[in-house]
Amino acid sequence: MSVFRTGVLILTSPLSALAVRLAPILASASKIVQDTLYVHFQPGLLLTGPSQPGSTSIPATSEVCSLISRLYSDADSHTHLDIRVLLTNINNQSPQQLPLASVQNLSHPPEVVLTDFQSSDGGQYNPAKQQLERYAANCYSCQPNLASVLLYPDYGSPGELIPSDSAADTTLESYSDVVVGGTFDRLHNAHKILLSVCCLLAETRLLVGMADKELLESKVLKELIEPYEQRVEKLSQFLVDVKPSLLYDVVPICDPYGPSITDPDLKCIVVSEETQRGGLAVNRKRQENELSELAVHEIKLVKDARHAENEEEKISSSSFRNRLLGTLLRPLKVNNSIPAKPYVIGLTGGSGSGKSSIAKRLEDLGAAVIDCDKLGHQCYMPGGPAYEQVINEFGSDILCPDGTIDRKAMGSKVFTDKEQLKKLTDIVWPAIAMLAKKTMEEAASQGISVCVLDAAVLLEAGWNSMVHEVWTVIIPEKEAVTRVMGRDGISEEQAKKRLANQMSSSQRVQLSDVVLCTIWEPDVTQKQVQKAWDLLQQRINQESDRPRNSPVFKSRF
Repeated sequence: MSVFRTGVLILTSPLSALAVRLAPILASASKIVQDTLYVHFQPGLLLTGPSQPGSTSIPATSEVCSLISRLYSDADSHTHLDIRVLLTNINNQSPQQLPLASVQNLSHPPEVVLTDFQSSDGGQYNPAKQQLERYAANCYSCQPNLASVLLYPDYGSPGELIPSDSAADTTLESYSDVVVGGTFDRLHNAHKILLSVCCLLAETRLLVGMADKELLESKVLKELIEPYEQRVEKLSQFLVDVKPSLLYDVVPICDPYGPSITDPDLKCIVVSEETQRGGLAVNRKRQENELSELAVHEIKLVKDARHAENEEEKISSSSFRNRLLGTLLRPLKVNNSIPAKPYVIGLTGGSGSGKSSIAKRLEDLGAAVIDCDKLGHQCYMPGGPAYEQVINEFGSDILCPDGTIDRKAMGSKVFTDKEQLKKLTDIVWPAIAMLAKKTMEEAASQGISVCVLDAAVLLEAGWNSMVHEVWTVIIPEKEAVTRVMGRDGISEEQAKKRLANQMSSSQRVQLSDVVLCTIWEPDVTQKQVQKAWDLLQQRINQESDRPRNSPVFKSRF
C-alpha cells in the first residue's frame, strides 16, 4: 500500500460509536499517512448513490468535545501524526445561519482521503471511492491526483459501543470573544484539545496570550523552548486550519494576566484543571478594573501514557523538551574541513553544569576524551607553544621562581581587563587548538572511533569548527550557583558574577546539535548519555563504512 505525507480522514460512523473505534481507526490511518492527518466528522455520510457535495453541520455539544478530546488523546498514545480535527461544520448555528459552503484551504493539502465508511465489496467498488474523492475535493483544497482509501480497522468485539448519555450531553454555550493563555511550546495534543474547545466556544474572536520573556524563566528546560515567533507561526497555522472563520489575535504576555484583565469585549476564559485558579484571579482583577466577569470554562488534563519517571503525568511541553535531551536537535552541517575519523564531539557547558561528569560517562562508554583545560596547562609550561609569547606580552613578573607561569598572577592582570584578556586568549586559544588537532591525529592513527573535545570555551574560541557535533550541558542558573559555591568555596555573589561573565546556556543551545541536562538523579543523567551515545553510533554507522566493532581508546589524553 502507498504511503502519503498528508491526508484527510472523513469519519462517517455515528458519534456514539466512534469513542471505541478511534484508536483502531487512527492506527490504520497511521500506516498510510506519515505526517499531517486532518479529521472531518461527518456521521451518516453515504458514499453510494447520489453525490453529497457539501458538509452538514453538527451541533457543538459536550459529547462532541469529549470525542475530540478522546481522538487527540488516542492519537498521542497510538501515533506520532500531527492530527488536526476540522471544526468548520461543528457549531451551534442553525443550518439557515451557516455561511455558504466553500472549499477550505489547508496548510498541508491532503494527498489522500481516507474514511471509515465500509463498502460491502471490501473497498473494491470504485464508485464509492470516487464519491469519497469528489466529496473531499468539494470541501478542502487537496493535492492533484488525490488518492482514496477505505479503512477496515479491527474493531475487536462487534457491536461494542459507548452509549450516548443524552441527559449529560449538553449544548455548549458560545461567546462572541474568548480568551486563553499558555506557552504553547512544541504544540502538542493537549494544546490542540484546549484550542479546539476555545474555537467551539468562540463566535467571532479568539484572543491567545502567549507566554514570553519573564514568564518563561521558571519553565523546565527553558533553553529548549521554541522562539516566540516560531510558536506563534505554528499556533496560527493550526487555528486557521481547524476553524478559519474566526478572528485570531495572538499577543505576547510577560505577566500572568495580559489583556484578559483589560479587554472589555471578552466574555469567556478557557482554563485547564491546573490553571482554574488563574481564571478566578483574572475575574478579581477585572472587578478591580470595573469590567464584567468572564465565564470560566474548564477542561480536563490529559494523561500522558508515555511519561517517564522525571516527567509530568499529563501531556506537557516540559515532557516534550525532556525527550529532546540527547537527540539531534537539527540536521548536521557537513564539515569537509576536518577528517572523518575520529568522529569528534565538542562538549561544552557553563560552570557547575556537570560537563566533566558527562565527559567521564562518555569515556566509560568508549570515547577518548581530550581535556582542553589540561592542554591549556601544557601551553603555559616552559617549552609549551604559548610560553614565550605570553612572557613577551605580559612580562617576566608573571613567572614563578622555577620559571613556570604563575597563572594566578596572570589572572590578576587579565580578568578585570577585557582588552588584556583578549590578548591572552588570542595567544593561548590557537595554541590549545594546535595541541587538540595533534591529539586527534594521534587518535586516528590508533584507530580510535570517537573523541570528545571537552572545552568550557569551545564556542567562544571557535573550536566548534574542529568538531563534527557540538554537545552542550545545561543546568538552571540557581542550581549552577549552588554547585559553584560548594565546589569552589566562594560566595553567592561571586558565583553569580562568574556565571554572568560566561556565555549563557540559551546562547550555547542555539549553537548546539545535542543538549544534555544534569539536574536530575545520576541514573537519569546516565540514561540521557546512553541515549545520546546510542543515537550517535547510529549516525556514525550510517555515514561511514566503519565496522561497528572498530577499536576505541578509553584513556584521557
